Amino acid sequence: MDLFEYQGKQYFARYGIAVSPGDIADTVEQAVEVAERIGYPVVVKAQVKVGGRGKAGGVKLAQDVDEVRLHAGNILGLDIKGHVVHRVWIERSSDIAKEYYASFTLDRQNKVHLGMLSAQGGVEIEVVAEENPDAIAFLAIDPVRGLDVETARRWVNDAELDEVAREQAAELLVHLYECYTLGDCDLAEINPLILTPDNKVHALDAKVTLDENASFRHPEWEEFRADEFEDPREKLAKEKGLNYIGLDGTVGIIANGAGLAMSTLDVVNQVGGSAANFLDIGGGANADVMASALEVINTDPKVKAIFVNIFGGITRVDDVANGVLEALQRVAISTPIVLRLDGTNAVEGRAILAPHLNDSLITEPTMLDAARRAVSLAND
Repeated sequence: MDLFEYQGKQYFARYGIAVSPGDIADTVEQAVEVAERIGYPVVVKAQVKVGGRGKAGGVKLAQDVDEVRLHAGNILGLDIKGHVVHRVWIERSSDIAKEYYASFTLDRQNKVHLGMLSAQGGVEIEVVAEENPDAIAFLAIDPVRGLDVETARRWVNDAELDEVAREQAAELLVHLYECYTLGDCDLAEINPLILTPDNKVHALDAKVTLDENASFRHPEWEEFRADEFEDPREKLAKEKGLNYIGLDGTVGIIANGAGLAMSTLDVVNQVGGSAANFLDIGGGANADVMASALEVINTDPKVKAIFVNIFGGITRVDDVANGVLEALQRVAISTPIVLRLDGTNAVEGRAILAPHLNDSLITEPTMLDAARRAVSLAND
């Protein structure tokens, strides 16, 4: 479960990690009330679970009440990469002398916790890794031994953080590790971790992913779920038992198997298109499952074509073909559908579909051909 920034900061605070004072607001008037309470200048920050908020106009500095009204009014309702802003975080503005990066995640291959620390914060760690990999200090942590202050001190020295920041940063990293482990996180990231002109270190941002498998230990996580503004497509998919993730493209995707679904997204991108979703229907492609999948995709107004990519292993393609035809009788679809059907009983499945093919129901022999046709239709 990914947390919003404000939720991540609330989570950090439980473990003694210093964060900027602030509060949430769902309306312009609430934003003004928070700003008046915490004092100017403030930063108005869109709360969405996607990067690039600043470039999209979702992070603005406000010096007074009029600027809070202006920025909150512009940001609430803003669409950032397909995520609509329903809530803003009003935070006391911080003067910044230096920006660092710090995170903990799991190195599954080596079965250790992995810490990453860099004196180059404020930009994506992938950019730092590509342009200056030596600027990242990695730390492999034995889960049994954990992280102590002495190890953290050596780590901040290796990362070449500013001398005045090192002791505070070492202590904060121990708290962040406790948040990551005791708090059952898959990821606990601060970017940027800042040093202020008066030599204070605190978290200016928070990116936290919680391990859903540990939710039985954390009944308090329900408050995070209660605050979520769930994508209506994902909500409908969840109700229908589908493995669905909404994206921001124009080609709807239905595939059987997570690996095939990911490959389908890749090939759509390869031929110049953009996927509207990830949707894995698993091994069951009967009429009920297919109708549910089409219904969910049909609720997305951005979808201009649907690409159904099925490889029959245990699943029989003739069953899929019958499922598609029956589903189309239940769900009114105005968007063209392109099917690639291969595997067990593929010949029989294509024969079942043949009498029903038209400009809105199309088959292609390969995944690449089908992707090209779907992208072409989406672009018409």
